[in-house]
Parts: sequence; structure tokens; C-alpha cells
Amino acid sequence: MNFKKRVVFITVFMLLATIPAMAQSPFQAGFNLLLGFPQGEFKENVDNVGFGLSGHFGYTIPSSPFSIGAEVGFLIYGRETRREPLSTTIPDIVVDVETTNNILTGHLLLRVQPPLQTMIVRPYLEGLFGFHYLWTDTKIQDWDGDSRLGSTNYDDAAMSYGGGGGVMIRVYQGRKEAGGGLYSVNIDLGFRYLLGGEAEYLKQGGIKRENGSVIYSPSKSKTDLLMTNIGVTFAF
Repeated sequence: MNFKKRVVFITVFMLLATIPAMAQSPFQAGFNLLLGFPQGEFKENVDNVGFGLSGHFGYTIPSSPFSIGAEVGFLIYGRETRREPLSTTIPDIVVDVETTNNILTGHLLLRVQPPLQTMIVRPYLEGLFGFHYLWTDTKIQDWDGDSRLGSTNYDDAAMSYGGGGGVMIRVYQGRKEAGGGLYSVNIDLGFRYLLGGEAEYLKQGGIKRENGSVIYSPSKSKTDLLMTNIGVTFAF
């Protein structure tokens, strides 16, 4: 997108944002499927694309294009499964041992979005501030796939902030009655770039097992992420 197109887009967006609110619902909530792409130093250590889920809740400030809320997301950026004897004294029982590398994201968010909810397509911009929590755990899976025994191998946390945007496409329009009720259902397509602080974490191959002992080889870097999402948002 060249400079002129950016100016036109931003101008149209801000004009829409200044239109007085009509048929506005105060609350939004939804969930998304996520893809997380490590960036910068983080990408040098982790070349896997993370996948996971997120949920969010927001409150629209009356007669304004602004809403405030919070979001929590979960990503898996590495997984390893192996078969091992249950113990040295019971070598004839073999179990599945699964190790996963995970990220929990939690952010407060400020969003600006045209308040006319009668629009079928509503773009939005948002800023976020929160944290990344990275951990690796190992679990023993039983015959039906449930985890009966597990342990956290390594964990760390870092501050995170960033911004993003997207569009909501309305697929259902209800009536906003005076006592509440579902107002609309929207497909939510978005992206965000999160600048994560420095943290120590394990990546695939970061755990070695030798002679009954475990050796951890953590990596250390900033934890920047480019995230894309597709999901459903409910206005009520």
C-alpha cells in the first residue's frame, strides 16, 4: 500500500470513527484460532509456527469509537512425542511421553472501531499491553490420551506490548432489546505485532537425557511475535 492509499484509508477510518454511535451494543466477547510467527531474535531460535486459541472480552465506551478489554491466548510452538518404558523396574510397560513448548499471552487492549454497528464490515485498530509466559512441560499419556502425570521442565515470563488491526464481518443481526440480548455475530479477521521482552525458554531439542539424568539447554532472547487470527465475536 503506497503513501496516498494509506492516507485515504486512515482518513476514511477516522471519519467513520467520529460518527455518533447508533444501535450500539456495550459488550463484545469472542474466541479465535491463532497462528504465531516468531520474529527477530526469537525466530533465530524457534523456526516453528505456533498454533492455538484465544478469548477476549471488551466494553465499548458509550457514544465513542473506543472500547477497552482484555485477551488471553495460548500457543504451542513445539511438540515432541516418544515411547519410553514406565520405569527401570517395569520395562515391559511402555507409555507415550509428550513434551510441549507453550506460550500464554495476556493483554489489556484499547480498540478504536467505527461505532455504527449497522455496518456489515467494520475495521478496527488496537493497542495492547501485557505479558508472555513461556513454559515447557512433559506429560505421560495413558491409553485413552489423558495425561495422568506431568511436570513443568522450564518457565519464564516477559512483558509484552504492541498493536494490530483487523475487520469484523457481520453474519447475523439481532435486535438489541432493553434488557440485553444478542445483537450481532461477526467473523473476526485480524493481526497484531507483539514486542516481547527477554526471556529464557526451551525449544525443540533443548532437553537431553543421559544416563538417567536430564540436561536443559535453554535459549535466551526477546520474544517478538506476529500473530494472525480468525474467529467469532458476539456483540450483546
